[in-house]
Amino acid sequence: MTKKIIMLPVLFALAIGMTACGEKSYADGTYSGRSADYINEEEGEEAGNGYGVVELTISGGQITACTYQTFELDGTLKDEEYGKENGEIKNKDFYNKAQKARAACDNYAQQLVAKQNVKDVDAISGATVNYGEFKEAVGEALKQAEQ
Repeated sequence: MTKKIIMLPVLFALAIGMTACGEKSYADGTYSGRSADYINEEEGEEAGNGYGVVELTISGGQITACTYQTFELDGTLKDEEYGKENGEIKNKDFYNKAQKARAACDNYAQQLVAKQNVKDVDAISGATVNYGEFKEAVGEALKQAEQ
């Protein structure tokens, strides 16, 4: 009987130790990450070529804030004008897709703060390129924050 009582706390301590070893810890601070350039050679200019940049704030080991923005390859922010040509909507379909993808950026950032793990962030239909860029940029930012 004595052996069982002693073994239970030892097994419990081992289980906790094994769980903690599998998790990463992050230093408090603000970190940024950038995805690689995305270039869709098949579709040319209207493919949404560019890259994503994420900024994370970590406090108490938790992600407390996140922003995510995407940029054209020349560094131009993909904003409300993204998808227009010379300030005009010439291809309504492309403009709507571009704006949907742009709006997904905020959604991805909010999901990350709520879920605390980029693997748990759900992709949004029509914004899967942004999703890939987001995951890559978050990974780069978290590498900087690792303790």
